[in-house]
Amino acid sequence: MPSKITFLGGAGTVTGSRHLIERSDKRLLIDCGLFQGPKQNRLKNWDPFPVGPKSIDAVALTHAHVDHIGYLPRLRKDGFCGRIYGTQATLDLARILLKDTGHLQEEEANWANKKGYSRHSPALPLFRERDSEAVFSQFEPVSFGQHFTPIPGITAKYRANGHILGASWLDLQNEQGRKMVFSGDVGRPIDSLLSPPAQPYNVDYLVMESTYGDRLHDHEDQKASLAKAINLGLKRGGAIIIPSFAVGRTQALLYLIRELEEAGAIPVIPVFLDSPMATAALEVHLDHIRDMNLTCRRQYLEGVELFKPKLLRLVSHRRESKAINSVQGNAIIVAGSGMATGGRVLHHLKERLPDPATTVLFIGYQAEGTRGRTLREGADKVKMFGAYVPVRAKIDAIDGFSGHADYNEMLAWLLAFNRPLTKVFIVHGEGGASEAFGKRITEQFGWPVTLPREGQGFELDF
Repeated sequence: MPSKITFLGGAGTVTGSRHLIERSDKRLLIDCGLFQGPKQNRLKNWDPFPVGPKSIDAVALTHAHVDHIGYLPRLRKDGFCGRIYGTQATLDLARILLKDTGHLQEEEANWANKKGYSRHSPALPLFRERDSEAVFSQFEPVSFGQHFTPIPGITAKYRANGHILGASWLDLQNEQGRKMVFSGDVGRPIDSLLSPPAQPYNVDYLVMESTYGDRLHDHEDQKASLAKAINLGLKRGGAIIIPSFAVGRTQALLYLIRELEEAGAIPVIPVFLDSPMATAALEVHLDHIRDMNLTCRRQYLEGVELFKPKLLRLVSHRRESKAINSVQGNAIIVAGSGMATGGRVLHHLKERLPDPATTVLFIGYQAEGTRGRTLREGADKVKMFGAYVPVRAKIDAIDGFSGHADYNEMLAWLLAFNRPLTKVFIVHGEGGASEAFGKRITEQFGWPVTLPREGQGFELDF
């Protein structure tokens, strides 16, 4: 039976992943993300969904990042009433991230009304926190490797994919045995917390991400790089501020700081985790030790508190966050967000950037237009809360913390496929990255490659 795939998002961009499978009179949506980043992307979230939400029978999620799940509350608000499939860890993290996203939407609308900069009066949120909570009743958890039927005639299963806790690639198979795989975001072969991506086989169609399709990671030892950066920061005598993403990056960072302390590679100093979302995600990680790599599972059985440096302090209330300002001397302050675009880290930066004893340590890619990018490029001042803050602190960076496989790591994953593919669709990458990666696949394997445009549909023998 022929099917159709339409790319409703994540085509020509690294955000807003939404891929629609139509078979007979049934519709399955793979991921349902928000468009993020530049304003022209964010405005797309306000466009009517390209197909009627009521006509969608089910959604299958590859992982819990907002660019893959963040539109779900609006989809439900506009009429979607089907099941939402994902691994248990993905759905547990989605509860945290969707509630936070709804809260931020409300805050943004309130701020727009207060300042009067919206074209609409009153400005309204895309969805509210209560809309996010309403989605949870539609969640349907599925174990890795468990077969399920999201729509009639299609058997599906999830396989672990690294990247973040619960992340997976999705295997769809029809009655004739034809197979289609959605890669999700492919994780790295070596990761502090997670196992390497599992290997697909007998695949006919592949929808493949290309975030790092034109880039290679620095393969310097992650732990050694972190120890070096921390020790240099401590020599300056001040605090080390680490902007960090709440899910995945923060947990890996705490894990490595603990290991470095235990090895004597860094001294034991106070470590403040100033991110309620990261703290909540920490609990989810502890609830899903079974989804982590063998080393972490063994350490857990031996009684190791995986994410607990000796002087770790979890900060929840704002007054506790403000009290960190009075801490003098050496300390590590981990706070969101990872690119310094918002969150509590801005208050710590505003307080400590003018101090030459401070170190700001970035542990991931800083996108163009973010404060993190501005600081990494050597700005002598940065704007926060309507005023410019002088930058006298040391700005340092480690690039080895990415949860995305680079192009060589993705090609190595593809190299283990056991037969040629009928078609590869390259998605979830900026134009240059997708084109470069598509070219590499063609040169390496000779497989037919297509770079779909947003809204473009394709008939499939599936």
